[in-house]
Amino acid sequence: MASQKIVRKIISSALSPKPIGPYNQAVLVDHTLYLSGSLGVDVKTGKLVGGGAVAEARQALINMGYILREAGSDYNKVIKTTIFLEDMNNFGGVNEVYKEFFTENYPARSTFQVSKLPMGAKFEIEAVAVVGELETI
Repeated sequence: MASQKIVRKIISSALSPKPIGPYNQAVLVDHTLYLSGSLGVDVKTGKLVGGGAVAEARQALINMGYILREAGSDYNKVIKTTIFLEDMNNFGGVNEVYKEFFTENYPARSTFQVSKLPMGAKFEIEAVAVVGELETI
């Protein structure tokens, strides 16, 4: 039985903040894109945007969009997200921002309240997406 080569491609967008640790912004394996956690960091300053969890969520989703585009994907091809909140009381406001980016055929999602996030963030999101033609039935 011949083994089939699986290709792993590292995805990086200069429009999104550089990782703050030993990981990549995203990794594409075949047609599946794994996006690392994205914070609400302003790429120009390297600091979290002000305004709390809702503002951070908007910036993190913008940052994630640049990575998706770099990989040849977009928000409509996101299959699963995981959200980490410092405070679950921000769930409603974050959902409103989330709906600005995910407008139909919402991805599967989990949301967790966590005790601490990198850089003192109040919001973080990671995702799994696909690259290529996607049909939703």
